[in-house]
Amino acid sequence: MDIRRRNNITVTGRADGPVLLLAHGFGCDQNMWRLVLPALAEDFRVVLFDYVGSGQADPSAWDEQRYSSLQGYARDVLDVCQELDLRDATFVGHSVSAMVGVLAAAMAPQRFGRLVMVAPSPRYVDDGNYRGGFSADDIDELLESLESNYLGWSAAMAPVIMGNADRPELGQELTASFCATDPEMARVFARTTFLSDSRADLTTVAVPTLVLECRQDAIAPREVGAYVHAAIPGSCLVTLEATGHCPQLSAPEATVGAITGFIGGSR
Repeated sequence: MDIRRRNNITVTGRADGPVLLLAHGFGCDQNMWRLVLPALAEDFRVVLFDYVGSGQADPSAWDEQRYSSLQGYARDVLDVCQELDLRDATFVGHSVSAMVGVLAAAMAPQRFGRLVMVAPSPRYVDDGNYRGGFSADDIDELLESLESNYLGWSAAMAPVIMGNADRPELGQELTASFCATDPEMARVFARTTFLSDSRADLTTVAVPTLVLECRQDAIAPREVGAYVHAAIPGSCLVTLEATGHCPQLSAPEATVGAITGFIGGSR
């Protein structure tokens, strides 16, 4: 199979630079990185891709069983790494992709030298003393609404996820991204995302890791960032003066600064 076409791989930036592999979250595609891309491309070889079922990836490669677990998305990441023979790359994963990166690094540690986890959450559902930000009923209602009326759900939820109510164009962009995704594929990815529990996988991380959170995030509250930071030995936690779940769009300069500062400090 042509992995470059299947995952709509894009390679840009400095050909001889350190490699950044950027991975988008649920309902998004590689276009979500466009505001940070120019600055990153000045110093890095930047690899972008779309998961199967998202963006311009080949929809004929969709397999519901494969993409019903985060391991299926991690296999997409490793297929991209193998296709480009990436080694010692810095994996930058947004939202659920932060945990996909943890899984991929455990499966093929030679491919990754660092992890950057942008607004990560290892579990979205509250559990005892663990606060993920949602009750089980919240998630059940969210998934039921998504499955019964995906376009309506997208219009209602995207602005909440994005935050920044004073900048409605950001929420509109995320809504458009959600609405461009095949509803059946989105349903599977949503269930995989919001019902996952990857807390135990955090202990497997053995590379320098940046946990990047926003000051206010309705999807991944700061308690989650603190949990991830505490669970990964030696990790660095940076709180951006930003709101919402997508700082690469709402605060691109701060996001770039945190990423480049981390990589420069961990070489």
